[in-house]
Amino acid sequence: LLLATRLFPPATGPEKIDRKLLYAGGFAMLGVFVLYFAAMFFPHGIVRNPVAVTPGRETARTLAQAGEWRDYGRTGEGVRYAPLDQITPENVGNLEVVWTARHGQTPDAYKANADQNTPIYVDGVVYHCAYSNVVTALDGATGEIKWQFDPKASVPIWQRCRSIAYVDPATLPGAAADADACGPRIAMAAADGRLMSLRASDGQLCTSFGDNGVVNLLEGMGDNPKGQYMPTTGAILARDKIVIGGWVMDNRSLGEAPGVVRAFDALTGELQWAWDPGNEAIDKLPPPGETYTRGTPNVWAPMSFDPVLNMVYLPTGNATPDYWGGARTPASDKFSSSVVALNLDTGKLAWHFQTVHHDLWDYDVPAQPGLVDFPKADGTIVPALVQITKRGQIFVLDRSTGEPLTEVTEQPVPQGDLKGERYSPTQPFSTGMPQIGVDDRILTGKYSWGMTPLDQLYCRIRSAKTKWHGPMTPPSTDVYFEYPGNTGGMNWGSVSFDQSRNLLLVNDMRWINRSWMIPVEETGGKDMSGGSEGGPMLGTPYQIFLGYNTVKYLNTPCYEPPYGTVTAIDLATQQVKWQIPMGATKDIGPFGLKTGIAFNTGMPTLGGLLTTKSGVAFFAATQDFYLRAIDTETGKVLWKDRLPVGSQSVPITYIDKEGRQIILVQAGGARHNMDVRGDYLIAYALKN
Repeated sequence: LLLATRLFPPATGPEKIDRKLLYAGGFAMLGVFVLYFAAMFFPHGIVRNPVAVTPGRETARTLAQAGEWRDYGRTGEGVRYAPLDQITPENVGNLEVVWTARHGQTPDAYKANADQNTPIYVDGVVYHCAYSNVVTALDGATGEIKWQFDPKASVPIWQRCRSIAYVDPATLPGAAADADACGPRIAMAAADGRLMSLRASDGQLCTSFGDNGVVNLLEGMGDNPKGQYMPTTGAILARDKIVIGGWVMDNRSLGEAPGVVRAFDALTGELQWAWDPGNEAIDKLPPPGETYTRGTPNVWAPMSFDPVLNMVYLPTGNATPDYWGGARTPASDKFSSSVVALNLDTGKLAWHFQTVHHDLWDYDVPAQPGLVDFPKADGTIVPALVQITKRGQIFVLDRSTGEPLTEVTEQPVPQGDLKGERYSPTQPFSTGMPQIGVDDRILTGKYSWGMTPLDQLYCRIRSAKTKWHGPMTPPSTDVYFEYPGNTGGMNWGSVSFDQSRNLLLVNDMRWINRSWMIPVEETGGKDMSGGSEGGPMLGTPYQIFLGYNTVKYLNTPCYEPPYGTVTAIDLATQQVKWQIPMGATKDIGPFGLKTGIAFNTGMPTLGGLLTTKSGVAFFAATQDFYLRAIDTETGKVLWKDRLPVGSQSVPITYIDKEGRQIILVQAGGARHNMDVRGDYLIAYALKN
C-alpha cells in the first residue's frame, strides 16, 4: 500500500505527507519481508550442547564381517553402525553415484503399499525385497541384476517387506547338514503368510525347507481374512533358528488374528517353538481343533538377538482393537506395548518390560531394540537394550533382567469415561532419558500455526474446541488430541548407535492425531470410521475416527514446526548433544502439491539412520528427495545428493569386491508424496 502512494496525485494542504517518505517506508517493509522470507530456507531451533564425546568400544559382532551388512540392523544387535572409515567428514563431498539399478516393483501408495526394505549385502551380492515380496539379487559392485524371485504374493492393502534374513549352513552351530545342498539361502516371509527359503546363488526354492521350500504361517491361526495377518517385517536369524512375528490389521474387530511369535529350524523349516502371549502353555502348534489365542498383542516390528545371553527380544504391539480395551484379557494387557525377552532354545519368557499400561492409543513398540554397551556412572559397562517408542520416550534396560538402567517413574495420567472401558491410573515415563519431539505448548492456541492469518485463526479456534488434558489423554466421544499421534514420535526406523562415540542417533516425526469415538448406536449400522484411517472395531460399543491436526483442504499442520528432527544423545550422560530439523518442503506442500520451494521446516521422517566409524551418519528418510551425510559429532549436514524419489528406509554401507566403501540407498517414494513412487537402488562411492 505504501508503494502504491506514488500512483496518486500529490496531496495539498497542511496535512500533506511527503510521498517520498511513504515510498521509502514501503521499500523498507519490503526489505524486511524479503529477509523474513529468506530466513524460512534455513533451519530454526537447532540444539547444540557442550557435551563431550566419550570414547566407546566396538563389539566383536560389529567387527566380524566388517565389510558386510548381513542383517536388517547390520547385525542382530540392531544398531546400524559400521566400522568403516573410507568415507570421512573431510572427503564425503567427493561421493558420486557409481551405479543405479531398477528392480521393477513400484508400490501403489493409494493402497498404502510402500517399499521400506533395508537391503542386505553378503559376499559381493546385494539382496533386496520389494513391497511385493519380489526378491532381487544384484552385484554389489555394478548393480547388475543376477536373479529375481517373484512369489506372486498379494494382499488388499499395506503390503511391504522391510527385511529378509541370510542363512549360511556353514556358520550354523555344528555346521548343520544341508539336506539338498542348497547352500546359503534367503529367508523371506511373503505378505500372504508364506515363509520361503531361497537359494542365494540363483533364487530357486530350497526344497528341503518346509513343504518344497515353503512353510505355511497361517497354520494354527484360525479364520484369517486376506490381509488381516501379514509379516510386514521379515524373519531374523538367531543362531540356527528363523524367528518371526507378524502385523495384524488395526481396529477391525475383537478377536483378530493371533499375535503368536514362532521359531523354525533355519534349514528344515521345522517348528521349534511358539510363544503365544495369550496362552503360554501352547509352545508349538495348538491342540487339534484349537488356535493360537486371537486378539493378542502382535510383533510387527523387527526383533534383536543376543547370542551370549541366548535371548531374543520382541517389541510387542497393542492388542486389537487398539483404541478400546474393555474386553482385553489379563494376558493381553500384560504383554501389550512391551519389550519381551524369550529364551532362544525354548521360547519361554525370561522377562518383560511394559512401556504403556492398558494401551488405548495404538502406541505399539514400533522399533527394533538396540543392543548396546551402556556406560554407567561408576565406569562399569552393562549389556543394555535401548527401546524407542511412539511416545518419544526412550527406555534403557538391562538386557539380562529387563530392569531400567535410567530412571523410569510412574506418573498419574488423565482418566476417561467410556462405557465398558477401564483405565490405568499411571503410566511409565522415562525421566532419566531425554524425551524427543514432545512439547505440550504446540497444542495451545498461542502456538497454532498457519500459512496465513486466516488458517492460523482456524487452527487456533480448533485447538480451543479439542479436548486435551495432558499426555495420555484417553479416547473420548468428544474430539480429542492424541499427542504424539499413533505414528510417533519415533517409529520402525529404530536407533543407530555409534559404538565408537557412545552416541545414540534417532529420528522422529511430530504428528498429532485429532480423533473421536463414535457410539455404535449413532452409526445407523454404517462404518463411520473413515476407512483405513480409523476402524469399525466390530464387537465393541464404538468406532474410532482417526484424523490429523491439519487444515483439511490445505493438508498443512495446525501447529508450529519442526515436524521432524534428527537427535544425537550421549549415552554416557543421557544428554542431548545436538538436534536438527530434518527435511524441507521442496517436494510436498499445501494441497499435497510439489511446490519446489525448500522451506526448512523439518518434515516427518519415516526410516532410519546409518552411522560409521569415521563420524559420518547417512539419512534419506525425509519428505524431500535427498540422501544426506551428517557429522555425527556436531549434527552439521556435510553433503546431500538429490534422489529421483524419496525413501522410507535405512541406507546401508559395505566394502564391494573392488575395495570401495559403498553407501547404498533404496528409493521407492516418501510416505506422504502419494503420486511420486519408484523402484531405485542407488550406490555411492568416493570419486577415484
